Amino acid sequence: MTTYSLPPKPKKSRFKMIKKVTIFLLIIAMYVWTFLGINIDWGRAFERVVNNFHRVIPKLFSPDWSATNDVFWSILETIFIAFAGSLMAAILAIPLGFLAAQNMTGSKILTTAGKWILSAVRAFPDIILAILFVVAVGPNAFAGVLAIAIGSTGMLGKLYSEVIESIDMDVVEAMEANGANKIQILFYGVMPQIIPEFLSYAIYRFEIDIRASSILGIVGAGGIGTMIIFAANNRNWNEMGLILLAIIIVVTIIDFISARIRRKIV
Repeated sequence: MTTYSLPPKPKKSRFKMIKKVTIFLLIIAMYVWTFLGINIDWGRAFERVVNNFHRVIPKLFSPDWSATNDVFWSILETIFIAFAGSLMAAILAIPLGFLAAQNMTGSKILTTAGKWILSAVRAFPDIILAILFVVAVGPNAFAGVLAIAIGSTGMLGKLYSEVIESIDMDVVEAMEANGANKIQILFYGVMPQIIPEFLSYAIYRFEIDIRASSILGIVGAGGIGTMIIFAANNRNWNEMGLILLAIIIVVTIIDFISARIRRKIV
């Protein structure tokens, strides 16, 4: 009868165990220090939550249907802002993605410059960009479009560059060996490999931009966010309930449709 023996268990490193315990204790200490540094009257905060819960939550679940028309046009404006901004970003991100791809430029300096540009653009949150553009072009939907476009360009450019760097370079080398020029290589060797993923990422970014554009109106960049801030300031929680319901429905529908489209593209 053949007997089998299990491999020996790996020895536990005392250093690794001490390292894990130390990191865990440091994280706990940071949380404790953070909460102790926040000067909050927890009793008063809990009391306000309880009081506001009975006063606000029932109204949120009783939407003011008389505001349906205003909410419809505001949510439609939000969709247009997100679409226009996402479309601009999808176009602007293409040259930046090629610039940041090492296998396309062949220059470490150009690639590093492209990555720095994309990192600098991603450093600004959409709400900060919206504030800047509201100051620059005024409180209107165009400020929201510009904020979405610039904010999305940084992320799409990074994703595009990673897609370009992962293409099959054997196809490019084979075309070069057969005498194809740069334009032919781009349109017949590179673009067919990257277009499906480019479209997929652009559609996915549109989903994110729908959510982002919903709050840009808070700073005057148009869309449903303008109604949100007015409803909150006027304590009109019934209208706020209708606004939230509209956002949930629109986001759910767009997520479903875009997911179906992305499955067919990729």
